[in-house]
Amino acid sequence: MGAMVPKRWAKRAVTRNTIKRQIYSVCTEFESVLQVAAHVVRLRVGFDRKQFISATSDELKASVRLELQQLFARAAARSAAPVRQVSMP
Repeated sequence: MGAMVPKRWAKRAVTRNTIKRQIYSVCTEFESVLQVAAHVVRLRVGFDRKQFISATSDELKASVRLELQQLFARAAARSAAPVRQVSMP
């Protein structure tokens, strides 16, 4: 599992590293229900210094974790759906 957080989402390296740790943590929670594949995680919101003063604050971690849990739950639901096979003529 690899994670990348661009500077446009979090300017400080310590914030990007905190987000990556949350990605790894939530990923391990959902790995038993996800299909074996390469998964790309794209967060929807940036994390502004004004909103999250501390790069390792509990508020930041909770915000990131909540969004990640929603994204992984959606991915798990999609992977649980039956796969349609298309027959070729």
